[in-house]
Amino acid sequence: MKKQVTSYVLVKYQFPKDVAVKARRDIPYEVKLASRLFLDELVYTFNKQRLEEQINHALDQGDVETFLGLSQEYGKYVK
Repeated sequence: MKKQVTSYVLVKYQFPKDVAVKARRDIPYEVKLASRLFLDELVYTFNKQRLEEQINHALDQGDVETFLGLSQEYGKYVK
C-alpha cells in the first residue's frame, strides 16, 4: 500500500515564469474510503439517537400518531 501518490503536470517553460513543473498530491483511496465510512457511521448514530429522543418525547406526551410514524422510521435503523 502506497503512503502517498504524486502526479506531475509538465508545463512548457516560459521566461517570465519560474516554475516549469507543478506537482499535486492525491489522497489515497484507502483514506477516502475510511473517512467516508467514518462519516456515514457518525450520521447513522446521530439520526438513530435523534429518533429515539423523538419517540420518547411522543410517548411522554401521549401522541400515538407521531409515535407510530416515528417507530416505523426507526424500524429501518434496527433491521
